[in-house]
Amino acid sequence: MLIDTHCHIHDPQYKLNDKSTIDRAHQADIQRIIVIGTSPTDNLVAKSFSSQYPEVYWSYGYHPNEYSASSKLTDIMPINDPKLIAIGEVGLDYHCQPYDRNSQIRLLERMLELAQTQNLPLIFHVREAFEDFWPIIDNAHIQNAVLHSFSDNRANLQAAIDRGFYIGVNGLATFAPIPLPPLEYIILETDAPYLTPSPFRGKINEPSYVKNIAEWVANHFRVPFQVVAGTTTENATKLFNL
Repeated sequence: MLIDTHCHIHDPQYKLNDKSTIDRAHQADIQRIIVIGTSPTDNLVAKSFSSQYPEVYWSYGYHPNEYSASSKLTDIMPINDPKLIAIGEVGLDYHCQPYDRNSQIRLLERMLELAQTQNLPLIFHVREAFEDFWPIIDNAHIQNAVLHSFSDNRANLQAAIDRGFYIGVNGLATFAPIPLPPLEYIILETDAPYLTPSPFRGKINEPSYVKNIAEWVANHFRVPFQVVAGTTTENATKLFNL
């Protein structure tokens, strides 16, 4: 069994049919899928989407670039939804100019408080911002988290491992030279429709491609596919209490 721990197939602009996409995931032994909220509207769409499919769960998040919408946090904060399994994606993103550093930090701090109030793990999006990110995380004493689509340097990878964080590995690893943690820190994701893995570059990404990512990871570590499937599924199950 495999799990796609991060995708956006609930987005109304996703160009593949929902049911067919999930059927193909089943055929590839993807038994659970987590759709990721990124904004007030997107959170509601993710929640509704998860209610339609028993194998789909969702997360409540504000992407770092959604700091202008953060005042609405208390308006639609989900409570007691059994399919809500995480807070995310949240974090800091200093890649695209211009960005509002202080507003992003305030939003991240509010989302950390929400995760602790809800007793939920966190899904982090961090891009070119680790210098600010680590002190904030340490000050909040965050322990249960994953760094989604990690693509930074080995020093920050080790910093994540030292804190016990999982690392989200997706199709990016199949075509870009990024550092990978030991297998016991990996959970698999697609980030569909983005970051389609080789050899499907140029196609729309989908949860079924988690199997191809798992095969690539198995080849990279020179271990049987079943070891990768079992370890990453166990990691995701533990983190998200699935």
